Amino acid sequence: MGGLWQLLDRPTEYEAVHRALTSGDTGGVVLVGAAGVGKTTLARLVTTALPDPVRWAACTASSQAIPLGAFAPWIAASASRDPLALLHSARENLLARPGTVLGVDDAHLLDTLSATLVHQIAVDQGARVVATVRCGEPVPDAVTSLWKDGYLERIELAPFTKQQCTDLVQHVLGGTLEGLSADVMWESSGGNPLFLRNMVEGAVEASTLTDVNGVWQLRGPTAVPSGLVALLDERLTRAGKPVLDVLEMLAVYEPLDIDVLSELVGVEAVDAAESTGMIRVSRHNGAVDVRFSHPLLGEVVRRRVGTAAARARRGRLVDTLRDRDLSTPAHRIRLARLCVDSDRPVGVDLLIDAAKDAVALANLPLGEQLARAACQRGGGLRAAELHSRALLWEGRPREADRILARFDPDKLDPLQLVQWGVVRASLRFWSLGDVEHARELVDLLRARVEYRALRLTVDAAAAAMAVHENHITEGIDAAKQVLADPESPRQAVDFAAFALGLALPVAGRGAEFAPVAARSRAQQKATDGLIRVMVRYGDVLALTTIGDLDLAEQRAAEYREFSSAGQFAGWAVARIAAGVVATYRGRFRDAITAFEQALAALNAEASLPWKLPARLLLARAYAALGEVEHAERVLGDAEEHRGPHMALHEPQRVIARAWLAAAEHRPHAAVELARKAADIARGAGQFAMEAEALHHAARFGDRTVATRLSALASRVQGPVAGIYARHANAVAKADPVALIAASEEFEAAGLLLSAADAAAQAVPIHDHAGRRHPSAEAAARASALAARCDDAGTPAVTAAARPLPITEREREIAALIGRGLSNRAIAERLCVSIRTVEGHIYRACIKLDVADRDQLARLIRSRGSGSNRRKTNGYA
Repeated sequence: MGGLWQLLDRPTEYEAVHRALTSGDTGGVVLVGAAGVGKTTLARLVTTALPDPVRWAACTASSQAIPLGAFAPWIAASASRDPLALLHSARENLLARPGTVLGVDDAHLLDTLSATLVHQIAVDQGARVVATVRCGEPVPDAVTSLWKDGYLERIELAPFTKQQCTDLVQHVLGGTLEGLSADVMWESSGGNPLFLRNMVEGAVEASTLTDVNGVWQLRGPTAVPSGLVALLDERLTRAGKPVLDVLEMLAVYEPLDIDVLSELVGVEAVDAAESTGMIRVSRHNGAVDVRFSHPLLGEVVRRRVGTAAARARRGRLVDTLRDRDLSTPAHRIRLARLCVDSDRPVGVDLLIDAAKDAVALANLPLGEQLARAACQRGGGLRAAELHSRALLWEGRPREADRILARFDPDKLDPLQLVQWGVVRASLRFWSLGDVEHARELVDLLRARVEYRALRLTVDAAAAAMAVHENHITEGIDAAKQVLADPESPRQAVDFAAFALGLALPVAGRGAEFAPVAARSRAQQKATDGLIRVMVRYGDVLALTTIGDLDLAEQRAAEYREFSSAGQFAGWAVARIAAGVVATYRGRFRDAITAFEQALAALNAEASLPWKLPARLLLARAYAALGEVEHAERVLGDAEEHRGPHMALHEPQRVIARAWLAAAEHRPHAAVELARKAADIARGAGQFAMEAEALHHAARFGDRTVATRLSALASRVQGPVAGIYARHANAVAKADPVALIAASEEFEAAGLLLSAADAAAQAVPIHDHAGRRHPSAEAAARASALAARCDDAGTPAVTAAARPLPITEREREIAALIGRGLSNRAIAERLCVSIRTVEGHIYRACIKLDVADRDQLARLIRSRGSGSNRRKTNGYA
């Protein structure tokens, strides 16, 4: 791993340094930047590429105490002790070879004589000079004048951008870095390449940075290797006691309000620490906060503070903060975390409130930690319910269930019963698939709870379960009643919005979700951060189904802002929402990246049910690109989430299978599966999904669905179903003009692959009529649109771009041969006789002038999906 870190993608800075050392316009360059930003690495990369000799002087704190200490290797042993003689000796030996380049690393540590020597060489242009200087350190006047007086060019080396950090880490790891982990790494390293390297290597060593199905994700505390500790310890040793006092106080909690910190350690100490560059002061929402200049510096300081000293410092902070503003979640969480690890007593109510805040922010590990602390201090059911909920969303449902199983429902009052029962029914239903027990719990709650507000919470949870069981109308009606009731508590509103966010879009009533989504966005605080994230997913899904893809994409981008690795589940759901929009737009590589990263983030002890919708659309994306093996793998993985509690997604499952059949060159099977999906959707009241499934059937060549789609067009909200109907009507009538018109409508709506298919379906109609020019135009349009969809290869696009004089059945059989199936296996799969299969093979071989079945299969593969068959492992 070590050598790969030398690949620093700084082409602009590299060119600037190279130009300064070779153009003759200046005597060289001074690279200025923070410790670890890559100054030395860049300077040495440039000088290594030069044909001239290079002399490097490395300055240290110890060499600074010795006159000409940095250049001691170049001073002759016989040289006089006279300073001028020493300077002359060092200069003569340094510049003995013509064209020498002088490199000075950490020039701010030059002693006075050494700085004078470098200054003289730069002034009289005795050699070209490249020097590095660390920000925030005192610099000798002779060095400062090098750039102030124009002898050397000064180049500020900035930290890496987030994209540069991500690219570098992915190059080193040899795989994709999860987006949320990339955000955390960039924030933690401050874009400093050295800090980033140490953090990554330390996290890999500590197993907090791991590879999950090809996606690297960071979970747990940042690990700091010994190399970085030694580097930063040197700076800390020279900082002085007042500065260390500031840093050690900040180490127990950051950020801290500057007034609070000043009260604890003194204003002068805070100012001194700021002048060293080890802390930074920033304004945020009217407050002035202090934090470490680099988060990893805080990790090193924490290592220096003993356990007892840290507890005492937290205790001092608790005393200072206890009587201050606790009206915000951040303040409550801060005080609770400090109390737990301090030498001061902590109130259970504070811990419970802070745990609620953490769960509401979707920070599951923090919520679990605080709720567990509350349980250990006698928090009772209130703490246990929060602890269980956090474990549930973390993918540990059995542990969550054991916590709640300790309570006897007969001994709980109505409020406690709902707190206990809703969470236990939820984990039984969604995470364990125990629908029967979940229903029994809901029935128990309804039988024993009379208070209206509490009953509404139970009704809302039951509505969400009904939706997942594919009782769409029942779920919608129940959820709408909850939202309409002014007595509905916040938890009931959240659950009802969750239910509607999944039900209204598939029912063809996506436009009705807009006010529900707006109400959720306006609500300042959710009872459960994951439920709120799921409501936001419903918002994106609703906008997608009504055809407002631009707004759907905008909302998906807004909803993915998370700042902590503890919010991984919420981040994953937000990525799934982004993948939904990308799939419908035909941006399949983007969709694959989003879904694969989300699935890796949702990896847990027990597979989280939100993997299912991601997997079903992921399989479609792979199939659209002709990557059959990946599509099969993903659909196989999706089988772990099957049962009545996941019936909502069954139409999507069958649609994914239809796309897989299409990718396998089995258009008849694809049409049958699409129709089956439409029938399942219709039976459940999923009219938008019915329309979509019928649209897929029409794209696969079905001419019988126009009437059914026309009836749905008025029932499904948004313009998309109407376009589906007009396209299906054009397919039924074999009307190429209408097909091109539908293609243009699809393109305007953002449904690019549907647009490509409609144009492609016009090609054989024109060909049959002998209209070569319009056929070529339609084929070109289909090809151009498919190219915008990452070169997707649907049956229609493939046939239009690469027509072969064989029937669909002959193509289907050839594709199955290519997958290694025998004639008997093909016959069984297609429900025909072996002699029929042999006849199709014979006729296809004659038409294509190939010798046998193997050559036939190779030809079909080569003319199939072209570049789409390249393996990408799912990452763009």
